[in-house]
Formats: sequence, C-alpha cells, structure tokens
Amino acid sequence: MATGYLEILRARHALRLLTGTLVGRLPNATAAIALVLFVRASGGTYSLAGALAAVYGVANAVGQPVLGRLVDLYGQPRVQLPAAVLAALSMTVFAFAGIGPLPLAYAAVAASGLCAPPLEGGLRALWPSVLRGEEQVHSAYAMDAVAQEVMFTVGPLLVTVCAAVWDARAALLVLNALGVLGALSVVVSAPSRAWRSAPREAHWLGALRSRGLLVLLAAFLFVGIALGSITVASVSYADGHGGDAVYGWLMAGLGLGALVGGSVYGARQWAGAPEGRLRVLVALLAVCYLPLMLMPGAVGMVLLSVVSGVFLAPCIACAFILVDRHAPRGTVTEAFSWLVTTFTVGASVGTGLAGPVVQAGGTVWGFAVPGAAGAVSLLVLLATGRVLAAPVRGAVVAASSENDPNRAVEPRFSSTDRA
Repeated sequence: MATGYLEILRARHALRLLTGTLVGRLPNATAAIALVLFVRASGGTYSLAGALAAVYGVANAVGQPVLGRLVDLYGQPRVQLPAAVLAALSMTVFAFAGIGPLPLAYAAVAASGLCAPPLEGGLRALWPSVLRGEEQVHSAYAMDAVAQEVMFTVGPLLVTVCAAVWDARAALLVLNALGVLGALSVVVSAPSRAWRSAPREAHWLGALRSRGLLVLLAAFLFVGIALGSITVASVSYADGHGGDAVYGWLMAGLGLGALVGGSVYGARQWAGAPEGRLRVLVALLAVCYLPLMLMPGAVGMVLLSVVSGVFLAPCIACAFILVDRHAPRGTVTEAFSWLVTTFTVGASVGTGLAGPVVQAGGTVWGFAVPGAAGAVSLLVLLATGRVLAAPVRGAVVAASSENDPNRAVEPRFSSTDRA
C-alpha cells in the first residue's frame, strides 16, 4: 500500500501539488471554527457566529462551481491566485473591522467564501498530466480523499493552537496567509501553468448538462446529509457521556476510519465498472452508520465511529472516477467543483435536519438520520443505474496535450464555439 502511494508522490510535481492544494484549502476547511473562535473572543453570541459561518458556507457553495468554470475557460493561474488573494483580503477586513459594523462583517465573510479558489477540483484536473496511466490517477484520487481527511483533522487543531498562542484574530490572518502561499505554490508550478482544458461546447449549463453528473450530485447530496447529521447527533451523545472530550474522540474516530478505508481502497486496483462499485460502497457506508444507534459506552461508541467512517473516502474516490467519465468536454474543473459544493451543501442540510430530530426523538433518532440518508443515496444510484452506465455519445480521443479526461462532444453544439 505504501509503495503505491510513494510511487505517486515520487512523480515530478505530485508532492508539491498535493501539499500546495492542502495548504491552500486551510482557510476554507477551518473557516467555521475560526469564525466561531473570533466572534466569541470579540464578545459576540454563538448565534452570530453560526450565522456568519452559514453565510460563508453558502457563498462558498455558490463560488466554487463558478470559479471552476472560469478555471476551465481561462486556466488555473489567472483564476486561482487572484481568487485566493481576494478571499484572504476579505477575511483580513473582517478580522480588523470585527463584528461591530454587522453589514460589513457579513459582506466581508461572504466575499471570502465566494472567492475561495477551487483548488480541490483543480488538483484533480491536474493529476492526468502528472501521473502515468489511468490506474495511477485512480489511486491518486483515493490518496487525495485521504489527504482531505487529514487536513480536516489537523486544520481545526492548527486554528486552536494559533488562537491559544496569539489570539483568534491572528488565527484568521495566519490561516489566510497560508492559503495564499498554498495557492501560489500550485499556480506557479509547471503543470498548472501548462494545463489547458479541452475546448468546451457552448452551453449555459456547463457541466450540469450531463445527466450522469446530475445523478452523482443527487446521490452525494444525501451522503453529505449523512455526514452532517452525525456531527449533531454526536454532540447530543457526548453531552450525556463525558462532554467535549468524547465529542472530539468521536470526530477523530470518524476521520480515522475514513483515513484507513481510503488508504486501503487506493492501494489496489479494482476489477469491474466503477458504477457498480460505487453502489456497493454506498450500501456499505449506509449499513455501517446503523450500529451508531446502539449508543454503547464512550469507548464502544468511538470504535463504532471508526467503523462508520471506513467507506466514506472510498465512496468519494470512486465518485471522482465517475465525474471524470461524465463531465462534458472542457468542464472537468467545474464538474469536480460541483461535487464538492453538493457534498458541502448536503452536510449543512444534515446539520440543520438532525437538530430538530434529536430535539423531538432523542439522540438515537439523530443517529438514524445518517443511515436513512445513506439508504436514499443508494436508492438514487439504483434507480438511475442506466444513466450512470450509459457511455458518453460521440466520445472522441483527440491527440492533444490538453488533459481533460473527457473527450465527449455534445451533439447539439458546434465544436468551434466557446462557452
């Protein structure tokens, strides 16, 4: 397993691109906790902190696919770096203005979320130009999913350390400065500067005109709901079993499970079509959520949280392969950004849904939500199996240096047009 990942990381530019992307995404990954710490330190309420975090999340969900489309049209350096700088400047304005002028606070946070660069989708668009062959690219997708879990574990720790050593304002400033440096490291690399999307077919829907991609987005909306609902149900469980420390261990267990599952999944080549494999993985994900309803003692619950996370990263990695196959020509970055956005929106919906469920039926029903959401995701994939399995019509493999993995020509539009 280690040998396969080391082979990928030894590829020229691979380690730099992966590291730069992870560092560049730190402001985005830690925005919620950084905003809460800053608002609390500034004397604001938790309601205000939650509202600002929600504004950031909504703005980010809007900005990612829009910026992803711009990357496909104009290249990575011309979009990613200016977006990172604007996002950092907006958060700097918020850090120094504080929560006093609320309209300015909301506007600055919204601008920061809107301008967060789509580095995650950009990295996945770059892998085919850096690695050798489809098998390595698929392994890189799994490694990428694992690295995201590490970032979401280390990122909040970094925020709390910065806030403890300096203060909450310094944490905001340091993280956003690191984000700009990470984006800069990516966009000045040779693969990023050389990358060009394939000529895209003119269509206002962009990547969303692909029925296969819409199926994936619908399925992963519910996977996101499952993950978001676990966080709320875990808070309710921890309140009666040891408090914040237990909650931290539950979240760490979830991340550890995803880390182990993604590492094992990406270490081998899988036979068969990815469409069928994704259905199996989502089914296993839903099944592994169900034991959480048993709610044993804290140690047993942490072990169950590890099990519940095992199939998350493999599901995401397998979905990346299908995004590659179904994104229309010239929309690969936008398509990946839509998957990230949908997953994020789903997690927000899950958080909002689990609260009333826990309030009305107790913690056990809160833990029923992720299993139910996973089951709905599986039903979506089963009901639309023909759409996902259908080959892209008119696929053409062009002799070109462009590394868009999809060569699908959309039949109703002239290939000379540019969207």
